[in-house]
Amino acid sequence: VPMKPSTFFDKVWNRHIVATLEDGTDLIHIDRHLINEMSSFKGFDDMRAAGRKMPNPDLTLAVFDHILATNPGRDDYSYPTGAPLIQAQRRNAKDFGVRLIDIKDAEQGIVHIIGPELGFTLPGATLACGDSHTCTNGGIGALAIGIGASDVGHVLATQTLPLRRPKTIRIRIEGRLAPWVYAKDMILFVANRLGVSAGIGHAAEYAGAAVRSLGMDGRLTLCNMSVEWGARVGMIAPDDVTYEYLSGRPYAPTAEFWDRAVAQWRRLPSDEGAQFSREVTIDASEISPQVTWGTSPDQTLPIGQPIPDPDMETDPHRKAAMQRALQYMDLKPGMSLEGLSVNQVFIGSCANSRIDDLRVVAEVAKGRKVAPGIRAMVVPGSTATKRQAEAEGIDRVLQEAGFEWHESACSMCASVNADFVPAFHRCVSTSNRNYEGRQGRDARTHLASPAMAAAAAVTGKITDVRKLSR
Repeated sequence: VPMKPSTFFDKVWNRHIVATLEDGTDLIHIDRHLINEMSSFKGFDDMRAAGRKMPNPDLTLAVFDHILATNPGRDDYSYPTGAPLIQAQRRNAKDFGVRLIDIKDAEQGIVHIIGPELGFTLPGATLACGDSHTCTNGGIGALAIGIGASDVGHVLATQTLPLRRPKTIRIRIEGRLAPWVYAKDMILFVANRLGVSAGIGHAAEYAGAAVRSLGMDGRLTLCNMSVEWGARVGMIAPDDVTYEYLSGRPYAPTAEFWDRAVAQWRRLPSDEGAQFSREVTIDASEISPQVTWGTSPDQTLPIGQPIPDPDMETDPHRKAAMQRALQYMDLKPGMSLEGLSVNQVFIGSCANSRIDDLRVVAEVAKGRKVAPGIRAMVVPGSTATKRQAEAEGIDRVLQEAGFEWHESACSMCASVNADFVPAFHRCVSTSNRNYEGRQGRDARTHLASPAMAAAAAVTGKITDVRKLSR
């Protein structure tokens, strides 16, 4: 009997079902578990109280990122509030036999940057982490899911998760991206086109020529913001770009195991004729540089277009959200974002702090200066990325232009360390969230690509990067 065509998501999910429970929930084996200092301590406390041991501690990797300071020479106490969490993570890792990447280690970095970078994240693997942007890892071809603190404890104790199978949605982005348009613009466009809740209850697969043309850094950016339009899972099927990226990484398979792994991975992409719950097709030529105007990633505009008028919105909930966003952001309908003065620029986060992002920022910054009165921060996503950028001279270009060059951590994305935007200041940020207070109390955040952020830094205002291009 011929096998029914299957989606990429279903192939991975089905291989990992340990049991199906009476209520229809599947118990899924978790191949890889990433933990940061903010979301893991409760799980370890519960394990300790119950006298449990981890069945597979080698499948978990622990990092510091959220509450870590980014100043040079940092240590546990550089941001004193973070010291207890840092020390608890260190103690828990030691007590339970978990590999910890410490502050001074060469592999240090943001959890969703180093998972792929080290080859810990692999195609066809299931991966969990107590962070909503775990979907980033789907750019490698993993089924990666963000979980809560109690679920972290479940994975630590059982190496499984009880999950309900989501529906599937495939986003095809066909054609070619125009110059100065990037993965960040693609995902902001998707959020605006589909709406902030379109992905709820769905696992998303990104496909099409424009997706395939992305390098690994862009693919990880695309999947990173799946959760921002409601999808808990975002995935891109592996291909030769994936295999080339992973080959030789510290945790990736080697020798004959590599050959066997690639042979398995080549069977993962969705079959011809596979049925998705929903399919959406987007023409890449429609996508131009995007900037958010509101307090949700779907409140996005192509640069140069006027801010929409809530009075034209028929849905009362959307209308109220638009009105509140305009009030918080101190903007008015019909205004253009282009030319709007900013106070700050942040380039970093698990959305956009990889080497390709930093190269683009340097390209815009070269021969220019950060505008007077602007604080422009660049925070590489990992120590390895920082070292590579320094080997390429990117740090010198940026510092000569007036950008700050920091150590790797989440920094001003979550603003749970010392990096934040002052009240009522306007920041162009390459991060992934812009809700009220995300970057600091009463901070006003405009999400954009690294190129657009760099353009804002050197002009002091929201600027169409295409007008600066050489």
